[in-house]
Amino acid sequence: MPLVPVNQAQSAPKVIAPGWLPGGHAQTIWPALRVRHSCPAALAAIRYERQRWPTPDGDFVDVDWLTLSPRPMQAPLLVLFHGLEGSSRSHYALAFARVAHDCGLNFAVPHFRGCSGQINLAPRAYHSGDFEEVGWLLSRLRQHTTRPLWVVGVSLGGNVLLRWAQEAGSQALQLASAVASVSAPLDLTASGQAMGLGFNRWVYTRMFLRSMKPKALQKLAQHPGLFQVQDLLKARTLYDFDNVFTAPLHGFQNTQDYWQRASALPHLHRLQLPSLVVNAQNDPFVPAASLPHAHQVSRHVTLWQPRQGGHVGFAQAPWPGQIQALPQAVVAWLAQQANFNLKGCSDG
Repeated sequence: MPLVPVNQAQSAPKVIAPGWLPGGHAQTIWPALRVRHSCPAALAAIRYERQRWPTPDGDFVDVDWLTLSPRPMQAPLLVLFHGLEGSSRSHYALAFARVAHDCGLNFAVPHFRGCSGQINLAPRAYHSGDFEEVGWLLSRLRQHTTRPLWVVGVSLGGNVLLRWAQEAGSQALQLASAVASVSAPLDLTASGQAMGLGFNRWVYTRMFLRSMKPKALQKLAQHPGLFQVQDLLKARTLYDFDNVFTAPLHGFQNTQDYWQRASALPHLHRLQLPSLVVNAQNDPFVPAASLPHAHQVSRHVTLWQPRQGGHVGFAQAPWPGQIQALPQAVVAWLAQQANFNLKGCSDG
């Protein structure tokens, strides 16, 4: 099914969902499982170098850099902000890393706090509206190159990235030449409610809480009194968890206040730098009715809304599927905005 841009005149690539992956759930689950359990050699070979950066509040963040020898110092830097409980080893991060490698780009994955494999130190974690953190990270990354900075945010990372671009306004162009979000829950209330129902609740939400709750308990051990442990243990939905942990730790009154203030959707008309917003219409995390329309976004925004793809899936035939077609298309779009000629990119 072709990716159809519903805003701007730029044409989108044809991305065909395999017939053996019917529906949004299959298209969401299979790409992640394939990379995790039968990772193709091209993705398994991805290697990172880690840097630890101290933060202004006495904490730290870990940034993974794609290992390239020799490092292409004059090439653009592609930056990826991962999704909820993601990392540089998430299937989509590996796919973008592979594309960056094939295209001769520098590539970096800054980890949100607590997502790099070691719990962070401060009495905070990360959240969907953490645009100040993204701004600080991009400022640090900007110091590593004089070449174009291309930024991709996936799922939660996509919403945060767009919130940063909205808040930064015209100043955003001083750090990034273009941004792209993939499968971002732009209306957090709609997505949060969807994640609390049916299959989403029993599969995806349980998976997320399986890692989020232990991290929250580690945070409580570091900083006693942050929340009531019994309230956390009783949480069965993301709404419950955010009410106990995410919202109060990050200055929100409650989940409703957090989801409303952190959502990027109401602010898409404010974007002043080239922005690509990709959402599949069958994404189980992001209801199709919550996706933006052309009249809701600024003239700098291009919307790609394919009928299929799932949540950060977009697997392509042939069997057993490859997940690099969408990253290739996104990187090509970013290059076009910067008038940069990509050379040597593989179609693999």
